[in-house]
Amino acid sequence: MLALLSLLALASPPEATMLLDDFSRADERSALGTRWSAMSDRVMGGVSDVRAARVRSPHGDHLHLAGEVRDVPGYGSPGFVQVGLELGGLDASDYTGLRLVVRGDGQRYGAHLRTPDTRRPWQSWRGSFTASTEWTEVRIPFTDFEPYRIARELDLTRLTRLSLIAVDRTGAADLRIAEVGLYR
Repeated sequence: MLALLSLLALASPPEATMLLDDFSRADERSALGTRWSAMSDRVMGGVSDVRAARVRSPHGDHLHLAGEVRDVPGYGSPGFVQVGLELGGLDASDYTGLRLVVRGDGQRYGAHLRTPDTRRPWQSWRGSFTASTEWTEVRIPFTDFEPYRIARELDLTRLTRLSLIAVDRTGAADLRIAEVGLYR
């Protein structure tokens, strides 16, 4: 009987998803043990405002990114507001893409990935999604992430940071994130 149970355990399919955060931990850390941080274009002289807070709700815990994206003086283009999570060199090579459960304002948001190859602050691999006004699961295949100001392929064996960002537009940002993970 024990041998049969061992064989069944070996035959079971591997976990289809990897949870990075569901915002349920009391210590406000992700499943990786890292914390989310908020940032705006003010780090480079911009004027956008960002607010990020964990929300405890009977309808589900989540992270709320809110803010106002404004034109960056002297650049002639919009700034950004974002929340980011350090991934610590995460190996995502066994997964197909990024999985999010989000609700928002119906606008487009970016999902940016970084690796040790991104030495400049503006370099990343960029995907995007629309934040529906209803809670929705969004899947962004890694093949949809485009290099931005970097001439390398995305190395899925060493992901160092994930950012969810309102960029390339002005106006209010309102994004709620209930789950972040990877899917097969």
